[in-house]
Amino acid sequence: MVKLRAKCLLVGDAAVGKSALSHMFHSDGTLFQKNYSMTTGVDLMMKCVQIPETSDSVELYIVDSAGKQTLVEACEKMWGEVSLLCLVFDLSSEQSFANCSHWMERVRAHCRGTRLPGVLVGNKTDLSTRREVQASVAQEWAESQGLEYHETSAKEKENCDAPILALATAFHSLYQEHRETIQNLSPG
Repeated sequence: MVKLRAKCLLVGDAAVGKSALSHMFHSDGTLFQKNYSMTTGVDLMMKCVQIPETSDSVELYIVDSAGKQTLVEACEKMWGEVSLLCLVFDLSSEQSFANCSHWMERVRAHCRGTRLPGVLVGNKTDLSTRREVQASVAQEWAESQGLEYHETSAKEKENCDAPILALATAFHSLYQEHRETIQNLSPG
């Protein structure tokens, strides 16, 4: 039984649903707050995720960072060492999707070449009549960035666990790779 710890950075534009998703992750889908005040710094939540078909788990420390541009620079100083990335956009906002490129640049500059497993999350599937970003376009962009793509609705509690499970599993796989590498270096 292995218990790992990873810091997951949750970023994206303001009002795309980052805090709603982090509350859904943290509460196992039981807490959707209808009234949010905009995150002005960083909020930290912890969620322990069991890795399927193992006795291992990953304790995710989710750093929910402000999305408003005027606050991002100050928040970036609080990100610290990051292990995983969850980049969120609003499916009903083409602009929030277009800004994902800027978020990736900022995160990559902060992490300076570190291999960073991550997911791209298109949130607000419940607003299907106002949808501006097609799944195929988001999927293609995510793949080009080395991210796994998921669509969710925090409000309707749809698919909210999938991104967090994908992140925990990716981190566990990275740990297994490093472990095997070290074992292969040991005299046998």
